[in-house]
Amino acid sequence: MTSPAGQRPAHIAMFSIAASGHVNPTLDVIRELVARGHRVTYAVPAAFAELVATTGAEPRIYESTLPTGEDPDAWGTEPIDHFELFLDDAVHVLPQLAAAYEGDEPDLVLYDITAYPARVLAHRWGVPCVQLSPCLVAWEGYEEEVAAPMLDPMRRTPRGIAYYERFTAWLAENGMTLHPDDFVGRPDRCLAVIPRAMQPHADRVDETVTTFTGPCQGDRGDQGTWQRPADAERVLLVSLGSTFTKQPGFYRACIAAFGDLPGWHVLLQIGRHVDLADLGPVPATVEVSRWVPQLSVLQQADAFVTHAGMGSCQEGLACGVPMVAVPQAVDQFGNAALLQELGVARHLPREEATAAALREAVLALVHDPVVAERSAALRAGLAAEGGTPYAADLIEAELRSGR
Repeated sequence: MTSPAGQRPAHIAMFSIAASGHVNPTLDVIRELVARGHRVTYAVPAAFAELVATTGAEPRIYESTLPTGEDPDAWGTEPIDHFELFLDDAVHVLPQLAAAYEGDEPDLVLYDITAYPARVLAHRWGVPCVQLSPCLVAWEGYEEEVAAPMLDPMRRTPRGIAYYERFTAWLAENGMTLHPDDFVGRPDRCLAVIPRAMQPHADRVDETVTTFTGPCQGDRGDQGTWQRPADAERVLLVSLGSTFTKQPGFYRACIAAFGDLPGWHVLLQIGRHVDLADLGPVPATVEVSRWVPQLSVLQQADAFVTHAGMGSCQEGLACGVPMVAVPQAVDQFGNAALLQELGVARHLPREEATAAALREAVLALVHDPVVAERSAALRAGLAAEGGTPYAADLIEAELRSGR
């Protein structure tokens, strides 16, 4: 595939962090841009360099200070913990990226919502800047309805005051006068690579700034495949994603809930932090793995117990799989509630996720014809949203407009 007539090949730079939920949603878009003849560089920590290289993009490796999957507890538990970590990382990373791109400045910057240095560099270089958002975006009224109730108490604490003063000073040093909250949450241009159905108050999102492309998943064949056992009448995937996976009690509850279900094959992804011995006896019908090619599994699954990260939500919707959402952190609680409102999932709070409750929820979903009908309708809707080609077209339009 090549670019449309009149579209010259460009240097496009993508910036992200070392987190699957932030890198994976961008990969197929990057692959498409490379296929259209653009030179794409992708700034990312070394842990994701090999994955990024499979798209044809050139990894630009930088050293990050953010916690890794080896120590998820280092993220802390309060919003201010996360805010400070991202700001610390931005201050640390900006000089590295400025040096990495000196003399090779791009024509356009793409960036994940957490990649603060990217927006600063785009401002410095005077090039178009487009956020690829893997999560919900702000709507008109978001600050008053959501941000203020959540953040106002924090803003009045010594840590909160110091955080905003430091962030404001860092922006000023780089010639930007935006308020830190607007810098993070109000991009100049945004492509939301999520289903429109997963966006709260989508009718109040400023579509002169934000365009919903729908999921940009690709076939993910480079991440491996999974084969449904020939004797499996039904398949259940259980996964809490890649970060908040240190939950041996939850996994034991899942084994108790589903291990003796006739005809069911259970694929239990446990991540890297749980000792297999802590799971207790595991029936032959339960396949335990530290990592699975999730999209390949979901394309063959009948039900999905998930933490409700946005990536998992949209993969479940795209595959038409009913979900039991057991959120663990951050935006997962809102995602879980929204999935339930859509009629394709059951929101089960973590403290209520007993073996009995998990089993009842899964069986109720898979035997409900209304859930099946709604899942099929949403699956068709997602397939019609445009996805990767649409996102690439919009990025090329930004190149042409040069705004």
